[in-house]
Amino acid sequence: MRPQSHPTTIDYITAHFSGPRHATLIDPANQSPEVAANRAQIAIEAGSKLIMVGGSTETPDNQVHATVIAIQEALELRIWGESQDANAQGETDWNIPVVLFPSGAHALSPAADAITFMMLMNSESREFLVGEQQRGATKVAEYAIETLPTGYLVCAPGGKVGEVGKANLIQATDSKEVEGWAHCAAMFGFKLFYLEAGSGADTPVSVELITSAATVDNLTIFVGGGILDGAAAKAAAKAGANWVVTGTLTENSHDLSDLRDKLSDLITTMTQSSS
Repeated sequence: MRPQSHPTTIDYITAHFSGPRHATLIDPANQSPEVAANRAQIAIEAGSKLIMVGGSTETPDNQVHATVIAIQEALELRIWGESQDANAQGETDWNIPVVLFPSGAHALSPAADAITFMMLMNSESREFLVGEQQRGATKVAEYAIETLPTGYLVCAPGGKVGEVGKANLIQATDSKEVEGWAHCAAMFGFKLFYLEAGSGADTPVSVELITSAATVDNLTIFVGGGILDGAAAKAAAKAGANWVVTGTLTENSHDLSDLRDKLSDLITTMTQSSS
């Protein structure tokens, strides 16, 4: 659901807020659409401001689409419910974008509000520089999905995305190199710059790399991978991340109550870092 406060999803994502924001990444391969919709609702209740759908390398379109539809329908119901409750905080709390975070041209849905149209900038394979993008571009155009131009950089340890994407991994000490990549992304016209440590990484992206990326103007910085608690989220935010993304934390929660507690604690700790 595109926020009523901004004309486009990219405007919402790149808007200057008083502090960092949290995004929840949901992998359609790791739960049913119904469970994904429930988890998305809990994430928003806990303070998440963006739902991203994607991650696995082999998830087919129909599974991605079913997950996006389930989440969108759940959000529509919550908006309707808020409109019927005089004591509710407001419908706008549930106008949260559902954005595709695809691993390739096979993982698309016309029901999404937008798509991170990414270049894996440090890949050694043409497939992830422009190949998958070219294969999916016509379908994205036909679906009229809003595109979010994104420079995507995989950092050590990299995980499955680094392996599959044939990434020349950025090391924790490569601050000047990251600064160069960030300038490159801005000069290409990318609006988002995503530093990824890999799903389930044992260490997150180093604060030095985030700080280097954040020195470049006109980029909105996303950081994900290995962020499993408030301390890691706080460190990323203090270093300059505009958006902190978590996915494994959601999947590893015991139940919805556990997920609510974990996300609430993480987001509260993270946002306090900007005060």
